[in-house]
Amino acid sequence: MIRQSHSRRMSLLPLLVAMGAGFAGTAQAQSLVELFNAAKSYDATYQSAKSQADATLARGEQARAGVLPTVGLGAGVNQTSQDSSLSSLNGKNFGSQSATLSASQPLYRPGNWASYAQGKKSAEVAQYQLLAAEQDLIVRISQAYFDVLAAADSLTFVRSQKAAVAEQLASAKRNFEVGTSTIVDTRDAQARYDLTVAQELAADNDLRVKSLALDQLVGKNATTPKPLRAPVVLGEMQAADVDQWVQQSETLNPVIKQAEIALEVAKLETEKAQDGHKPTLDLTGSYSVANNNGSSQLTNSYSTNVASVGLSFNLPLFAGYAIQNRVKETLALEDKARSDLDAAKRSVAQGTRTAFFGLQSGLSQVKAYEAAEASTQSALDANKLGYQVGVKINIDVLNAQSQLYSTKATLAKARYDVLVGGLKLRQASGVLNDADLQPINAQLVP
Repeated sequence: MIRQSHSRRMSLLPLLVAMGAGFAGTAQAQSLVELFNAAKSYDATYQSAKSQADATLARGEQARAGVLPTVGLGAGVNQTSQDSSLSSLNGKNFGSQSATLSASQPLYRPGNWASYAQGKKSAEVAQYQLLAAEQDLIVRISQAYFDVLAAADSLTFVRSQKAAVAEQLASAKRNFEVGTSTIVDTRDAQARYDLTVAQELAADNDLRVKSLALDQLVGKNATTPKPLRAPVVLGEMQAADVDQWVQQSETLNPVIKQAEIALEVAKLETEKAQDGHKPTLDLTGSYSVANNNGSSQLTNSYSTNVASVGLSFNLPLFAGYAIQNRVKETLALEDKARSDLDAAKRSVAQGTRTAFFGLQSGLSQVKAYEAAEASTQSALDANKLGYQVGVKINIDVLNAQSQLYSTKATLAKARYDVLVGGLKLRQASGVLNDADLQPINAQLVP
């Protein structure tokens, strides 16, 4: 009895060690939200888009200067030394100091107001550019995250297949030695084992590549995504009608919103070009102070203060048909912006439909693969029983095992595709944000 108890403790030791290693790996693993936050502060593509949005916002604010007053200050100092053949003018030295404060306020400049309106539209474009970049980052980090999990699952299933094939190979060799099976079973098992070794090498390399891609995206080394918690429960689609998603995308998708603003900016550009025929009126004012230390005629110092206020009016009469041709150009660009908007709407609608039907198909595939997993497990159990009673051969069991592990890997990949597909659908409809990662994050191993 003591000897059996000791043997049982020894057999449990590797299992306990493996469980401890698994818990340690989970404790050091990162969740999807953690890696997204890391990528948000590191990813070069997102940082570039953020800087571009800031530049667009600043450029839009520059147009405000056209409707605000301008003020300038000028100053000067002169020193003059005069030589002359006339004794009364010879040997005179005199200087002057002056300062002028000038200001101008546009009173009627319709073109400037159109530019100011374009600047405010540019601020809206900056917001939608940053939103689109953030949505793209959410999808990219989620795709990279689940690519690593899928590669890890594939490697795990291949190694399980390898262990099962190795067991079958050893059994086939023993049976051949005692004469209960033929050499064919042994060679079949050996061929399957060699093939599984090659598949393991390929799966291991694929996991390395996918892990490096995730590391590069988040700026960390040896990232370890947390796996999904079993049992995996996938939610249903919020709206089962594709037209609802398409209508939502036409209203909220940032690509369409940018195209709509681009059309409004083009219309303002046409308006600004047409304003080239209109007069302009500015309010101007200046105040000058001058101090003179004598002159060529005077020896006494004197100072002069001058203040002026006026109106500056300008009416274009003829500019060599530049204004007319500019209007033609802006009208053509306005038509282009309108066509770009139509193209954006069609592209987004097509992308939304593709994402919708892809997600719908993915959910159906998950259910089908879940049923296939149960069926292949039953088939494996039946083949094992048949092999034990002699009605099945070794290759039948190997084929059933391979089918089961392949189904498990495909099922896991289909679940990951559904999770990412849901994010892509929300991206296409324009409603994706970082809060949508929380439901997925809740399904990960704590």
